[in-house]
Amino acid sequence: MSAGSGFHRVLLRVYGRLPERARVGVVHLVAPSHSVGALALVERADGARLLVRQTYTTGWGMPGGLLARGEYPAQTAVRETREELGIVIEVVGEPAVVVDPGPRRVDVVFRARLVRGEPRPTSDEIAEVRWFAADDLPPMQSGAVSAFAAMQRLRHGAFDH
Repeated sequence: MSAGSGFHRVLLRVYGRLPERARVGVVHLVAPSHSVGALALVERADGARLLVRQTYTTGWGMPGGLLARGEYPAQTAVRETREELGIVIEVVGEPAVVVDPGPRRVDVVFRARLVRGEPRPTSDEIAEVRWFAADDLPPMQSGAVSAFAAMQRLRHGAFDH
């Protein structure tokens, strides 16, 4: 047993005696921070997928954005899609989670269906919006590729180990 492990045990005991707010503060101080976003994979009954081309990046992606303080990921997916495309969606099923350690981003990806509206760019962030057949997708943003792969794994019950 090394001297470091004894010190580590002492630190854990001190940490365990801290009030919960202080423990949360310590975790936030020492753990890497990530931004958290939510994306909506909007699908029609014929399998077509609604994609957006943003004004500030190349390739196509899914509507979505960062969570607002106190907001749940599903609420974010619905809100961002409404703000960006002027439509109302409903999330369906369980979400997939994509962690991208490079930019330190976590995306919660929801399958969704269109409830009301005709998709069109309603935000300066969106240059174009279109439906694409599942077997004829355009060049995608890397985050969207990861999101599609995570949804595929979720659909087929496969997980990375």
